Amino acid sequence: MSTSSRRTIFLVLLLIAWEAGFRIFGWGWKFPSPTQTLQAFYDGLVHGELLQATIASMARLLVSFALSLLIGTTLGFLFARYKMLDDTLGFLVVSLQTIPSIAWLPFAIIWFGLNESSVIFITTLGATWTMALASRTGIKNIPPIYLRAAQTMGTGNGFNLFVQVMIPAAFPHLINGVRTAWAFAWRALVAGELIAKGAGLGQLLQDGRNLGDTSLMLCIVIIIAVLGTVSDHFCFKKLEDKVLERYGLAGSKS
Repeated sequence: MSTSSRRTIFLVLLLIAWEAGFRIFGWGWKFPSPTQTLQAFYDGLVHGELLQATIASMARLLVSFALSLLIGTTLGFLFARYKMLDDTLGFLVVSLQTIPSIAWLPFAIIWFGLNESSVIFITTLGATWTMALASRTGIKNIPPIYLRAAQTMGTGNGFNLFVQVMIPAAFPHLINGVRTAWAFAWRALVAGELIAKGAGLGQLLQDGRNLGDTSLMLCIVIIIAVLGTVSDHFCFKKLEDKVLERYGLAGSKS
């Protein structure tokens, strides 16, 4: 039996168990049935609120994620190459990673106001530190012989060495960092949108809570889960397979 068949069977059984649990235990409004959830999906799509919220959240997420990749990868490279930075700023980054990004939201509101910039700020923070540590680990674990061989062949010590040798050699660590950073960015985004103003999945989730609309709330949760799974499988996983195959690193996949 193929993987897709097993997943399909699992989802069908899950839906049956879900409906049975709703009827047997009488969850009522506290947790919706599959039918109620589908109706909420339909209403949200027809009225446009789900699509509008999803587009707004994805726009914020993509901007924040791009910033976090740029900043995090740059920091990781600097930590791996310069021991003084690693012992000082690198130590600070390890400490910052343990702080939930939502803890910075009060500061973001003071600095930027209760607006888009605050959400982008904490979402970027949510992914940057993870990406910095992942890229640092990946670059530090590059066998020195790779760098010496590349320099012997004329790549030098600058940008060419970084792009042509370091990134491909560190890619298994980098892609794991990207995947984790994507998940952390989602968490920070939704947490920020729960408080900040404007359209977004987090704000729509807050509206559902205020109205006691658990069907809408569950719709938002499902949308986030689906977007995260689809992006990981069809974007990051495909990119990982192609790059590892391109550079002959396919055997290093776990």
